[in-house]
Amino acid sequence: MADQERFVDDAMEYMPSLYTAAMRMTRNSSDAEDLVQETYLKAFRAYGGFQEGTNLKAWLYRILTNTFINTYRAKKRRPEEADVEDVEDLYLYHRLVGYGGSELGRSAEDEALSRFTDEAVKAAIESLPESFRMTVLLADVEGFSYKEIAEIMDVPVGTVMSRLHRGRGALQKALHDFGLERGLVEAQPL
Repeated sequence: MADQERFVDDAMEYMPSLYTAAMRMTRNSSDAEDLVQETYLKAFRAYGGFQEGTNLKAWLYRILTNTFINTYRAKKRRPEEADVEDVEDLYLYHRLVGYGGSELGRSAEDEALSRFTDEAVKAAIESLPESFRMTVLLADVEGFSYKEIAEIMDVPVGTVMSRLHRGRGALQKALHDFGLERGLVEAQPL
C-alpha cells in the first residue's frame, strides 16, 4: 500500500487547481466537485501504473479531462447555477490585463483589454466550442505546454496548436465584437 500512501502525498496538492479547471469545464460547483472526486478515485486506483518521473499534474488533468468528456458531455446540461461565492476569478483576464492601473510599457492590447469586464471575457471564453475552450483554458489559464495538452486531451500536438490558434482567434473576435458594441474599440475600415 505504499503507492496509495505516496498518492496522497504527491497528488493532493493539485486538488485546488483541478477543482478550478473542473469548474471551468462543468460551469457548476456540484458537478465540479463530483468530477474532481471521480478523477481522484480513478487516479488513486491507477496510481500503481503511474510512471515515476513523468508529469503527475498532466496525468491528473488527463484523467480529469477524459472523465469530463466521458461523463458530462453525454449528459444534457442542467440550467446553469450561479452563487456569488462560487464565482471563480477569471485568471485569463487578470493574466492578459495585469493587476494594476496603467503601467509603463503596456501594449495597446493591454490598454484595450483593461476596459473589458470579467463577465465579458468569461462569456467570450464560454462561447467557444468545447474543444477550443478546453485547449485555451489548459494553455492560457493553466499554463500547460502543447505537449502536455496533447497528452491530457489525447490528441496530436498539431491538433493542440490548431485548436489553440483557432480558439484564440475566436476569442479575439468575440472580444472585438463586444468592444465594438460598447464603443471600447473603433471599427476598422475594410
